[in-house]
Amino acid sequence: MGFFDKFFRNLDKEEVTMTNEKLNIGIILGSTRQGRVSPQVGEWVKEIANQRGDANYEIVDIVDFDLPFLGTTDGSESGIAAWNEKLANFDGFVFIVQEYNHSITGALKNAIDSAREVWYDKAAGIVSYGSTGGARAAEHLRGILAELKVADVRTHPTLSLFTDFKNGTEFSPQDLHLNNVNSMLEEVVAWSSALKTLR
Repeated sequence: MGFFDKFFRNLDKEEVTMTNEKLNIGIILGSTRQGRVSPQVGEWVKEIANQRGDANYEIVDIVDFDLPFLGTTDGSESGIAAWNEKLANFDGFVFIVQEYNHSITGALKNAIDSAREVWYDKAAGIVSYGSTGGARAAEHLRGILAELKVADVRTHPTLSLFTDFKNGTEFSPQDLHLNNVNSMLEEVVAWSSALKTLR
């Protein structure tokens, strides 16, 4: 039995119930380019998540915040404040990640860097896609999240541009991904609940 298995089993049931109620999980779309498919993937994850009934799930589109490129302003723009305020409302996250040149998009990196303390002591899951399932982008993201004290969960659904998208534009996921998404969400909710006690 692993450390986290023992930890969660030993938690007082009343404490688990208290911290598990009404958790808010943000599903962050990691791409801003025209013609992106991340909204399709995000909606798919949200549909699966909503059926679970274990948390409140919300799609967060970084396009909506019009974030300036980090370092080009004094940081007082309303978009930056609104972004930080939105993130502060969440107990955990699911990142929808696309692979660009073996890493995450510049837009996602900029959005992550446009906040700091509001990330601390929260959990995150990753759903990635690309020619190799977006695995290399996800691994880069894990290192970034670690610096921000975000605990990323182990289960990681990977979607292939060749088998889960038609013509690279229409998302059509294989059924085999459903179990992975549910397992990932279960871990995100459990870890988010535990970490909430630290904040």
